[in-house]
Amino acid sequence: MTNADQSRETVIRIRGLRNQFGRHVVHENLDLDVYRGEVLGVVGGSGTGKSVLLRSISGLQIPTAGEIDVLGTNVLTASDDQRTALEQRWGVMFQDGALFSSLNVRENIEVPMRHVEGLSPKLRSQMADLKISLAGLPYLAGDKFPSELSGGMRKRAGLARALALDPEILFLDEPTAGLDPIGAADFDILIRQLSKSMGLTVFLVTHDLDTLHATCDRIAVLAEKRVLVTGTMKEMLAVEHPWVHEYFHGPRARAAMDAIPAKKDG
Repeated sequence: MTNADQSRETVIRIRGLRNQFGRHVVHENLDLDVYRGEVLGVVGGSGTGKSVLLRSISGLQIPTAGEIDVLGTNVLTASDDQRTALEQRWGVMFQDGALFSSLNVRENIEVPMRHVEGLSPKLRSQMADLKISLAGLPYLAGDKFPSELSGGMRKRAGLARALALDPEILFLDEPTAGLDPIGAADFDILIRQLSKSMGLTVFLVTHDLDTLHATCDRIAVLAEKRVLVTGTMKEMLAVEHPWVHEYFHGPRARAAMDAIPAKKDG
């Protein structure tokens, strides 16, 4: 950990995490710190448990061992009231949005708001419309059902729902998977803009090198059942581990790096 890291506020702290399914150990003695206001990209090969790590932090997966503190609360030992309060301080966007098919977009976004006392139906609807706009969707999208949306619009609707309660932390699971290059680039820009304008801490699971270059402040690499290394893109380029070197120096990595100026200007 650098001196600069030591001076930053840690909003997610993981120590000694172990995730195991039957005899298969996914994570062993995994440590990770996530700092307030940063966009952290989590990468790793197939089977390294990127999404499992996200689900563990957000309380959807109970690990076998370890400690997970989020915003000063121990996720694994929190009471029901503490968990409810904590869940109102983060938002989760799953792959393909994971929207309720029987609800329109506005109603989907209102779902987290229904657990907040004092919000009238009119205010919930107005807040949902604001999140629709923040996610880059047209106003009329609020009346549409998930089946009527394109893949990119469903992802934006899922993002709008994750933003419903103005969270401090945003969890994103493969947000650009399945999008065409233009749609993925637009989504990268949107995430970066939202993180800055709303002061979000973003925990982003991805395999997309373009997203890492355009969006992330730091990168955490999962390998050998743990967080092998964390650092900036420049620091990743200096790592000699075979998988890390191949991932960040391959032809796709070079193409992504060449596209950085255009994306950041966007």
